[in-house]
Amino acid sequence: MTQTYTSAYAPRRSWIGRAEDFLDEKGKAAWIAAMVVGFVAFWPVGLALLAYMIWSKRMFKSSSCAKRNSYRNMTSRPTGNAAFDTYKADTLARLEEEQTNFESFLTRLREAKDKAEFDQFMAERGAKSDDTQSA
Repeated sequence: MTQTYTSAYAPRRSWIGRAEDFLDEKGKAAWIAAMVVGFVAFWPVGLALLAYMIWSKRMFKSSSCAKRNSYRNMTSRPTGNAAFDTYKADTLARLEEEQTNFESFLTRLREAKDKAEFDQFMAERGAKSDDTQSA
């Protein structure tokens, strides 16, 4: 949630800040509804809201990364059973290592695909250049 100012010396939020707080309290559906109303009323307003939602990551707050971090925080609490806690820690460490290995595999796979596509482009470009020179 957003921080609300309770001190008498705290600066008063602008109407935009208060609207942002209100929409944050209501959730993602309120942001989407505001964006749709903005598109209907005046399309640049809807477009600006969409850009802001993407830029501030309000569209992706419940993404798998956020869920993964909250799950990681939830699983770090001890259960009181030392054997289970050891098993859980070992299993989580193994799974994180497997995830890291899989992500590096995907990165290498993307790089190999990009290299193959680039090599194919250069071969086609070289063939076109040879055809124009021989003509």
